[in-house]
Amino acid sequence: MQLFPCPFCGPRSESEFHFGGDSGNIRPEGSDVSDETWSSYLYLRNNQKGPASEVWMHMTCGEMFRMDRDTVTHAVVSSAAFLGDAQS
Repeated sequence: MQLFPCPFCGPRSESEFHFGGDSGNIRPEGSDVSDETWSSYLYLRNNQKGPASEVWMHMTCGEMFRMDRDTVTHAVVSSAAFLGDAQS
């Protein structure tokens, strides 16, 4: 079992968390977004090997936060709460 650091609740079992996607995957806005752009936003992921910045949700407290981790070693580098509407 791996422990993930929730910035609100502290270290918790990975089973309490839900992956939310790549950090920085900005939702396209406006009514004139092409099908290709919308499809890319919904389905294409970086899936990079090594350091990654991701959005996670702690299902117990319901808070979303950014977690930086290594996708090869699974080592968590840091986790941080979002500041208002801006991503930290």
